[in-house]
Amino acid sequence: MSELPVINDIVQASQSLGLGASPAELHGGLTGWLAGGGADLQAWPAKVLADDNMQVPEPGSALDRLRVATVAQLEDRDFAFELVLADASEPLQARTDALFEWCRAFLGGFGLASGKRPSLSEEGEEALQDLARLAQASSDQFDSADEDEDALAEIEEFVRVAALLLHGDCVMGSRHRQSLN
Repeated sequence: MSELPVINDIVQASQSLGLGASPAELHGGLTGWLAGGGADLQAWPAKVLADDNMQVPEPGSALDRLRVATVAQLEDRDFAFELVLADASEPLQARTDALFEWCRAFLGGFGLASGKRPSLSEEGEEALQDLARLAQASSDQFDSADEDEDALAEIEEFVRVAALLLHGDCVMGSRHRQSLN
């Protein structure tokens, strides 16, 4: 099962646990945690949001399905990984803000899981630096022009591939190295 839950279900599940994070922040943090080598845990919000007092999502809940789908998508050899951002019907600024929130949360989760100096390829180092620049960006530079829609789509694709690359460096690469020994 690698289909992500719908955004409204994530919002409701998040609110029921008293989380103050948006769906983009939750997914970005979860993805960063997993890409950095963090364990696939049902209690992932406590790890990703660095609060051990958080409730554990119920099995089968939207937050649990988010974890299961994200793990499956990151492991998918067809690169089927998707980002949870804002609904496509939202204005450009809201979708851009969600992407930058996703990047900030990804960096936080990645840092928590991977530690200070993860072993990254040259491409992985560049991707991480680019994600850090995106995390500092602002939607103020975008408006509703067609070229901005195209630019946002290109940035989303870059972020998606960067997350897969970092997951490959930190998780898949270490598995491959272990299987060779």
